[in-house]
Amino acid sequence: MNMQVLAMSFLATVAVGGVAWVFLYPLLSGERQAEKRRESVARAEPVARASRGQQKSRREQVEESLKELEQRQRKQKRPPLAVRISQAGLSWSKRQFFLIAAGLGIVFFVLFLGSGLGLMSALGFGFAAAFGVPFWLLSYLKKRRENKFLNAFPDAVDVIVRGIKSGLPLLDSLKMIAAEAQEPVKSEFRTIIETQTIGVPLGDACQKLYERMPLPEANFFGIVISIQQKAGGNLSEALGNLSKVLRDRKRMKAKIQAMSMEAKASAGIIGSLPPAVMLLVWLSSPNYITVLWTHPTGQLLLVGCVVWMTIGILVMRKMINFDF
Repeated sequence: MNMQVLAMSFLATVAVGGVAWVFLYPLLSGERQAEKRRESVARAEPVARASRGQQKSRREQVEESLKELEQRQRKQKRPPLAVRISQAGLSWSKRQFFLIAAGLGIVFFVLFLGSGLGLMSALGFGFAAAFGVPFWLLSYLKKRRENKFLNAFPDAVDVIVRGIKSGLPLLDSLKMIAAEAQEPVKSEFRTIIETQTIGVPLGDACQKLYERMPLPEANFFGIVISIQQKAGGNLSEALGNLSKVLRDRKRMKAKIQAMSMEAKASAGIIGSLPPAVMLLVWLSSPNYITVLWTHPTGQLLLVGCVVWMTIGILVMRKMINFDF
């Protein structure tokens, strides 16, 4: 019995001593403070390197600024009709636009009414032609003009940078662009020169470029010129960084288009197969497929097919349209 008590006491003493050695000895001996100090000294150099690495280059700052401007532009409301007509590169007035829209609506209404589709169907097609086709045309022309501007804008900025580095004033460099660049860059820079000629400061005239060409690149160009005109600075370096960013974005856009072209072709083939099969079946055996739009069950199935095909096309469109 005494041996068991002694053994239990010995084991308890060893356990308490081990716990004290693990938890109390580092505190009493100062070993933990020394370890913390060694860790702080060892971490000093990586922290300094990380702080130096966190300093972003001006090119990265330009890229982030362009992304912020692009996100802000997407949140803006749709501009008035007159501004959208100007952005599309057209010289129409609002009255001419509405007259053309009304003419398209009347022409489509007469054509479909004469084809025997009925009054309501002809009214629907005429309404779609009057209010859909003109605005779609404006969006298409605006997008095409913006793409042409982005394709030629980096070269124009490079010409300005080389002109400034060679000693030419900024206004003379802009005149070179207005005289020799491609459209629509040529006409836009000519408008800047004309605006500056009537007394508007050059920085404000460059900022007005964004009103006619609603792109973050044009907005950033106007901001850079305006700040340089008011506060000074190395304009050639800022525009050089802008030119590099524009070319990188253009290269990335072309790479994305090349990578997504296979998916776009697949989506086009998949989306066009059901209407093509329906047309071929109708041409070969009309009585076999006319049940789809003559019987109530067939009409319900046809509506369901259209809804599911539309959802599938929208999902594929979302998957193959990348944001960068």
